[in-house]
Amino acid sequence: MDNRKRRRELSQDIRKKIIDKHLKGAGYKTISKQLEVPVTTVAHIIQKFKTQGTVANLPGRGRKRKIDDRLKRQIVRIVSKEPRTTSKEIKGELQGQGTSVSDRTIRRCLSQSGLHGRRPRRTPLLKKNHKKARLEFAKMHVDKPQSFWENVLWTDETKLELFGKAHQLYVHRLKNQAYEEKNTVPTVKHGGGSAMFWGCFAASGTGCLECVQGKMKSDDYQGILERNVLPSVRKLGLSRRSWVFQQDNDPKHTAKNTQEWLREKRWTILKWPSMSPDLNPIEHLWKELKHAIWRRHPSNLRQLEQFAHEEWAKIPVDSCRTLIDKYRNRLIAVIASKGCATKY
Repeated sequence: MDNRKRRRELSQDIRKKIIDKHLKGAGYKTISKQLEVPVTTVAHIIQKFKTQGTVANLPGRGRKRKIDDRLKRQIVRIVSKEPRTTSKEIKGELQGQGTSVSDRTIRRCLSQSGLHGRRPRRTPLLKKNHKKARLEFAKMHVDKPQSFWENVLWTDETKLELFGKAHQLYVHRLKNQAYEEKNTVPTVKHGGGSAMFWGCFAASGTGCLECVQGKMKSDDYQGILERNVLPSVRKLGLSRRSWVFQQDNDPKHTAKNTQEWLREKRWTILKWPSMSPDLNPIEHLWKELKHAIWRRHPSNLRQLEQFAHEEWAKIPVDSCRTLIDKYRNRLIAVIASKGCATKY
């Protein structure tokens, strides 16, 4: 392999100076010294000028492109219609039309068109009725005043696992240091255990957080609401007359006895479309909470619960306020996608 340093191509200005000096009678070595250009380069440029009458790069140099503009548009159309089409499948389709192109060339063509290979995002499986309900919800609430959203108490449950994020972690290490303790993540059978948490928040901050003991049933859910909802409403300063309770359509929430219990409470409940985690801003806080806990490396479930309460209380009010201030954008996105999943 040639290890010599590759030189940059000379600019048009330098090439013209070489020709000007040559026409004025300067020798190759003199031109080389004055312009700091190798003698051989000077000779090549002057020879090119004598034979071609120009020092500009002529068209047609290099290997011809395998993919012309028409073929490029065809490849882009294929993946735009079906994004899961592989480069090998495209190659086979083009071969059937009498065009031979490598899958590597196809990938390069797609990359140059801004169509990079990415892992598909995981979203809920939305059926036609789900999309319809989501679209109706968005249209019904998109023009609600900001004061309405500021008085919503957002609630949800999430599961936190010990060592649950190992597959997403990266370490920087040398090739032979894979099993040094600092470069490993400890694991135990069945993930080391997990804990379910119920939490709530509003524009004014985070409310109560409770660790669910055992498997949560509808009666347990009602007990959690009894202990945490009104204290959170008071803590967050929500309007006692106009505050709104939000929950998703989990079976524990929609159970007959839970619905009767809620009617007795006479709370105003936000009618929620199924399969819509992207419409609940608390999902962003769960993600923030999990990152904060994993950075502290809890070693047992007791620590996991302790860290969860500590980090939940540390979430800035500004983060909560921003989520609610921009909530209308979620509704607009659902309308734009006609009820399909959004980036939120």
